[in-house]
Amino acid sequence: METIFIGGGVFILWAFWTDIKARKIPNILNILFMISGLLYHAVISGWDGLAFAGKGFLLGFGIMLILHWMKAVGAGDVKLFGGIGIWFGMGMTAQVMMYSIIFAGVIGLLIMLWRRETIMRMRRVFWKLIGSVLWKQSIRSTETEHQQFLTFPFMTAVLPGVVFCYLFIT
Repeated sequence: METIFIGGGVFILWAFWTDIKARKIPNILNILFMISGLLYHAVISGWDGLAFAGKGFLLGFGIMLILHWMKAVGAGDVKLFGGIGIWFGMGMTAQVMMYSIIFAGVIGLLIMLWRRETIMRMRRVFWKLIGSVLWKQSIRSTETEHQQFLTFPFMTAVLPGVVFCYLFIT
């Protein structure tokens, strides 16, 4: 199990560094992450290892793809979670995803409080919800509204999510 954490951890740290530096996770990193995980599991456990990796990939990639369609995460994060799924399997991938989303919510709230935007954003959400219920207006945001959304590198939430998960598993 330690080999899995070391192997996957190297790629997660690499992704963290590139996401902080350039706000992007390169495709070459994600491809290497996935291929190395597949090779590792194939060599260690054969077909059972590939099945383990495949299930993890489907969970990590699939759920993050839905979040990407909702414009909550970038495409690099989707591919990265495919790699996390391959290396760590379904169980740990689900936990890492849950912890990462919790950390992302906390980080987003802290940023909003720091910028003192919390009340203004909450009012905007409240009036959008009221408008959608009473006047059947669309809740979907326009492109200009989407550009005003609070964004930060998701890896700032994924890295602590992985560490937190690792500490509770071992």
